[in-house]
Amino acid sequence: MRKLPLLFPVLLLSLSVSAQQKSIYHKGWIDFNKNGKMDVFEDPSQTVDKRVADLLSQMTVEEKTCQMATLYGYKRVLKDEMPVPGWKNEIWKDGIANIDEELNNLASHTDYAATQYSYPFSKHASAINTIQKWFVEETRMGIPVDFTNEGIHGLNHDRATPLPAPINIGSTWDKELVREAGQTVGREAKALGYTNVYAPILDPARDQRWGRVVECYGENPFLIAELGKQMTLGIQEEGVASTLKHFAVYSVPKGGRDGGARTDPHVAPREMYQIYLYPFRRVIQEAHPMGVMSSYNDWDGVPITGSYYFLTELLRQKFGFTGYVVSDSEAVEYIYSKHHVAADYKDAVRQAVEAGLNVRTNFTMPQTFILPLREDIKENRISMKVIDSRVADVLRVKFRLGLFDDPYVKDPKAADKIVHSDAALKMSLKMNRESMVLLKNENNLLPLDKNKFKNILVTGPLAADKSYATSRYGPSHNPVTTVLDGLKNYVGNNATVSYAKGCNIVDATWPESEIIETPLTDAEQAQIDSAVAKAKLADVVIAVVGEDVDRVGESLSRTGLNLPGRQLKLIQALQATGKPVVMVMINGQPLTVNWENKYVPAILEAWFPGPESGQVIAETLFGDNNPGGKLSITFPKTTGQLLYNFPFKPASQSDQGGPNSWGKTRIKGALYPFGYGLSYTTFEYSNLQVSPEKENSQGDITVTVDVTNTGKRNGDDVVQLYLKDDVSSVTTYEYDLRGFERVNLNPGEKKTVHFTLHPDDLALLDKNMNWTVEPGTFQVWIGLSSQDIKLKKTFTVE
Repeated sequence: MRKLPLLFPVLLLSLSVSAQQKSIYHKGWIDFNKNGKMDVFEDPSQTVDKRVADLLSQMTVEEKTCQMATLYGYKRVLKDEMPVPGWKNEIWKDGIANIDEELNNLASHTDYAATQYSYPFSKHASAINTIQKWFVEETRMGIPVDFTNEGIHGLNHDRATPLPAPINIGSTWDKELVREAGQTVGREAKALGYTNVYAPILDPARDQRWGRVVECYGENPFLIAELGKQMTLGIQEEGVASTLKHFAVYSVPKGGRDGGARTDPHVAPREMYQIYLYPFRRVIQEAHPMGVMSSYNDWDGVPITGSYYFLTELLRQKFGFTGYVVSDSEAVEYIYSKHHVAADYKDAVRQAVEAGLNVRTNFTMPQTFILPLREDIKENRISMKVIDSRVADVLRVKFRLGLFDDPYVKDPKAADKIVHSDAALKMSLKMNRESMVLLKNENNLLPLDKNKFKNILVTGPLAADKSYATSRYGPSHNPVTTVLDGLKNYVGNNATVSYAKGCNIVDATWPESEIIETPLTDAEQAQIDSAVAKAKLADVVIAVVGEDVDRVGESLSRTGLNLPGRQLKLIQALQATGKPVVMVMINGQPLTVNWENKYVPAILEAWFPGPESGQVIAETLFGDNNPGGKLSITFPKTTGQLLYNFPFKPASQSDQGGPNSWGKTRIKGALYPFGYGLSYTTFEYSNLQVSPEKENSQGDITVTVDVTNTGKRNGDDVVQLYLKDDVSSVTTYEYDLRGFERVNLNPGEKKTVHFTLHPDDLALLDKNMNWTVEPGTFQVWIGLSSQDIKLKKTFTVE
């Protein structure tokens, strides 16, 4: 009883605090700054610009600078799963711009962040609400947090719907399906409490050795722009922001080398605009993303993240971007530590902010950026006008996302039904199926006949591997069906499936073994012998070869592009048995499989498919899924040809022939060209129409063509439209992709495919670097690939 008087003040205080917290929530508005009245920034009826200006006018320098940094989530930088009293002593007591990858339970082998709050999905949504509530209620101005997360092939969250790798997505050439995928990513993000998704990657992958080819849609800027636009629209239609990666000229490091410095792209100005900036310009102008991530490379000696030209003149003034720019991790630090264009880190901070950077992201505490930034302000090295402009961009996005009207997940329980739903899984399966590319099918070995092949050997180092199906930038903890298990499940009791690994992905001395071959060890020979012995007893051999997550990806660029390790020796030994061999490739970049292409009768490119990979590959090999994917990147025959891409300048990839070229000194041509992919059926094109055949430079051109399935199976075709400018004031690309449509046709069915060419599709950068449509003749080409052109027609611009 004597202790009761001590308890009463504590109880009254907690009731008082609770009442105060509840009192900030009013019908139709929230009293974020807790002053008891509806300020302009708290009034939903006011314009976004007025709300931003009012909020800015009330913020201190401390609060403004906190809106310019990222707090990496739990186990990256943040030490606590939930708010603790100590947060009142942290720098984010004055707010924070965003929290990245919060409680997503990533299980990547390079980054592990287990948490109890990722699943069930409703538990995560409630946890995000708890964290958001702390920022709204416990900071002076109550500015909500933008919760960011990766999402380039499915939301980067525990058991979210997985998508295949972006190189698979590019291989579908399916705009409608990519829009659906974006909607799935956005919907799941919103349900879980994420408000900003770092996707899509718009970098053209122009060097096949580069490790991040697997994370790109392909090499062609038009294809990337069209698919990137759909992904962005899909994400943002669900009420979350899409942040484009990586602006700019990031994807062509010298010699394809990625790692440490990540610098020195050798790209001429016109090429930069036409190839590397084109997807960003198109997507920004046509899909209006709310975010852009600045890259950590330089261009022509100037670090992008410290470049006013890139982050302000190009991005905002020319392209019309109105969102906020977040740095790729360590991009600000690199201005000082790698590029050495700043005397110290504080000057690097100044350069980045003045250039146009809004929010710095790195795997260090946010104060490592905020405190030097405050010193720069105090020393008048950065004006408050610049700071206000940068913070306004961040706040504007938060208002556009509705965070100041409803900062919380409305119905956390709904997440359990929304995330990884049956409909989402169906979409994911379709995308995996559509990404399969058939590279070779001699004598129609595929699809395999269930009744003919009763003894099947599955071999190769990727047959029982699972690593490729889980990415650092995608969902974790989804069960993976290996190719071996997928085939076993598919044939059931109709056939006997045996297995022999055959070899490891790499040998002991790899990658040195790419240049200095070593004899097979006794153990390696025994592995191959075991596979060969089983192959002799089989009716068909399915060899699953390629790369795993340790052979391709971020910082994992290669010098050679052959199958790593002893895999070719395994294939050669299997082929020597005389049994039919089907090679399934699981890989993240084009491989120079020349011997394999010459001698192995059937090759299926599966890239890095999702967790359902085994099921999808089995369906494809046996014909339930007719492969309709097309290559979104050129397969060279040798790294000695690099750089070797589509599009290309006249004669730059020519054969040895003609007045200034003779002899036989080099390998010519692509192994598989851009746009290539076979089918289990055949297609014919007819009736190409171009209207009008004469048009002024401001008009649209309509193109129609009939496509007919002339085979005996239902299948998908990608009708590809290429445009050639006959004469131009500057050298343009020989011809380039300017339209594509994926169509499904039953046997004998005909469809008319419609394209519209806009003035932008005909434009070139003239001698003064202005986009111009020049008068003259243009050719429309319709093809099965960039090399297999079937129909041509000319029109004139007057």
